[in-house]
Amino acid sequence: MLMVRVVLKWGLLLGALLLTPQVSLAQKTVFIPLIPAANWQPAGSQQLKLAAVQKYGGDPAIEREYGVKSLELRTYRLGKIQAEVLVEPASDPTAAYGLLTYYVNDSMTPCKGIQLAYSDADGTLMARGRNFLRFLRPKNQTLSNNDYNALLVFVGGTRPSGNIMASLPAPMPTTNMVPESEKYVLGPEAAKKVLPTFPSDLLGFDQGAEVQLAKYGTGKGQATLITISYPTPQIARIRFGAMSNFLGINKKEDKPQPMYGRRMGSFVFLVLNASTEKAALRLMNQLKVAQSVSWDEKPPSRQSFTLQVVQMILAIVVLTFFLAGAGIIAGVLFFLSRRFAAKFFPEWEWGHSDEEQLIRLNLQ
Repeated sequence: MLMVRVVLKWGLLLGALLLTPQVSLAQKTVFIPLIPAANWQPAGSQQLKLAAVQKYGGDPAIEREYGVKSLELRTYRLGKIQAEVLVEPASDPTAAYGLLTYYVNDSMTPCKGIQLAYSDADGTLMARGRNFLRFLRPKNQTLSNNDYNALLVFVGGTRPSGNIMASLPAPMPTTNMVPESEKYVLGPEAAKKVLPTFPSDLLGFDQGAEVQLAKYGTGKGQATLITISYPTPQIARIRFGAMSNFLGINKKEDKPQPMYGRRMGSFVFLVLNASTEKAALRLMNQLKVAQSVSWDEKPPSRQSFTLQVVQMILAIVVLTFFLAGAGIIAGVLFFLSRRFAAKFFPEWEWGHSDEEQLIRLNLQ
């Protein structure tokens, strides 16, 4: 009997070992980022004028286009180590996102486990809500990567809220995109820097234009795909007509690097420096326009349908109790008003019931 139990035990163990690889292959691997537990503490802050951004690698003219009017320099301490974070409040979350895309370059890499954050040897750029953040690595101080990442998480968290992410511009197509080349431009000063060969006055920023662009590999070089959105299709039509007349869009004669483009609704799509027309069309065909009408509603909730139904039922129950309570209060006030009138105004008919009143016919 003991021998049977030993054989059965080892048989089950061997079977579990043989099945483990198959089960592990069938399961989806999940990576859970661990947040370092360095105890960073705020050590102070001071307000700075916009011109001071030059000291930290910024351009006041660019910041001004994205709605930045003043700066806040925050100091954080970890033991004897101090780190500085420059906070730039922009006009809205899309403007803060635009500043992030403008200053990110090909020497920076995305921060692992942290959305909308890019780092290099000097520091980190991050967008959180309507704030654009510059994290400055402490100079001449030993700071481990884990402690530095803990500072990023302590100040900005691992990701923006769902509503903020839903309000940001849709990303450009990622196929063959040059890393960190996507830009979101809201003014002519930024357009002159990211599109030096394109006349920025033709874009129409004074009419509400918003420009999004990225560079793509086309086999024989790089092409720039530009998306320009306008408030109305009428403005887009007029602007695209001006660009076509002035720049000769879709005209190949006597142009070593022709420019291609098309208009779809309130959007204008352009391709610069494409090697062939086929390559330009391939890039533009990745962009689709879907039009809809809304009443400036908030972004759709990420809650499950069941939870939304439960919340709706609870709201109906609360409304029912409110209406019932309002009816009871109105009835009590009606009763008290008649008692009050009967006591203090006995001649007033409001304080007496119909049975108490004498009907006089006044017959002659």
